[in-house]
Amino acid sequence: MNSVAKVIEISASSSKSIEDAVENGIRRADKNLDNVEGAWIQDVKCIVKNGKIAEWRVQMKVTFILNE
Repeated sequence: MNSVAKVIEISASSSKSIEDAVENGIRRADKNLDNVEGAWIQDVKCIVKNGKIAEWRVQMKVTFILNE
């Protein structure tokens, strides 16, 4: 069986951790797309407020398999 995949770029964030930001992005992508297969984390950024990390942000490419 041959398959065709598509890649989209999304941003996600979390006040808890990088991993939580990635999971938030994957969860949202999976809610809106069928057949999510994986993600490539391209960039990680943090927002600092009063000398502390207030938010983690990730930029990622999510791969999903197109339906037949």
